Amino acid sequence: MSQIKSVTVYCASNQGQNPVYWQAASELGALLAKRTIKLIYGAGGRGLMGAVADGCLQAGGHVKGIIPGFMMDLEWGHQGLTELEIVPDMTVRKERLRQADAFITLPGGVGTLEELSEVWSWSSLNLLQQPIGILNINGFYDPFIQQLQIMQKEGFLSAGSLDLLLVAQEADDLLDRLESHQHPGLAKS
Repeated sequence: MSQIKSVTVYCASNQGQNPVYWQAASELGALLAKRTIKLIYGAGGRGLMGAVADGCLQAGGHVKGIIPGFMMDLEWGHQGLTELEIVPDMTVRKERLRQADAFITLPGGVGTLEELSEVWSWSSLNLLQQPIGILNINGFYDPFIQQLQIMQKEGFLSAGSLDLLLVAQEADDLLDRLESHQHPGLAKS
């Protein structure tokens, strides 16, 4: 069992159509603060990104945002964070976001899926050891998980790779699972 001191959260810069997503993001932020886990994220001030940060800040938590300069120039950055790191580009941003003790993915679009896919791929290659969680709010990721199961059934995805993704409906449960997860290491062929 590992002590998680920081979590990178990947999520949308939009709110989505259903307020349940925004509410769950805000609650996750508050839960991170309650557990004294530092939130690290992409520094957005809107959508689910803003909700998770505001939830954490309002509960007295520590929030570090990492954002490329061009996004700050567009005024996309959150203005009230505990720490704000401005980096030169998206590559450096993703590198810095990978330094957390664990990852949680909330609903989002193509950028969120790209971030999840990258850390998952690196973990399956044993390049990252941190646990990876998906907070499956309102069944948002059910079709994605079904597609992954099809990929596994058809022989394109190993069972071990799929086991690297911890999926839960509730933030408390997900954080508990992240803390107790042991990375299996790279399977030998």
